[in-house]
Amino acid sequence: MKLHSATTKQYQTVTGYDDQGVEINAAPYAFSLILMPETPPRPWNVPTFDALTAAHFEQIEADRPDVVILGTGARQRFVHPRLIGALSARHIGVECMDSKAACRTYNVLMGEGRKVTLALIIEPPPE
Repeated sequence: MKLHSATTKQYQTVTGYDDQGVEINAAPYAFSLILMPETPPRPWNVPTFDALTAAHFEQIEADRPDVVILGTGARQRFVHPRLIGALSARHIGVECMDSKAACRTYNVLMGEGRKVTLALIIEPPPE
């Protein structure tokens, strides 16, 4: 699904997504990533939801976002509170949702000027 017909150079915007990946400013990505409005996407070494560890969220905590939108794949799943302890200790909210909803929510919050992080899990296609 395409979200925007025009790209923005000032901010990192989700411009499309499908079951194989996501587009950021019209550039395709087929791997899990971390995205903030003013920072280019960077790989996030999370192959599947079940592979998440506290260390993955500590990596996000270093960016000091106000809120983290976690895209959990094709369906909404919730992380165990012990995995997001570093974020909770700094009063950083974590919202879990399916990846398509996460992309839309990120764009809305980014458009409001919020310091939001999109942590998106893109699982490899089944063999």
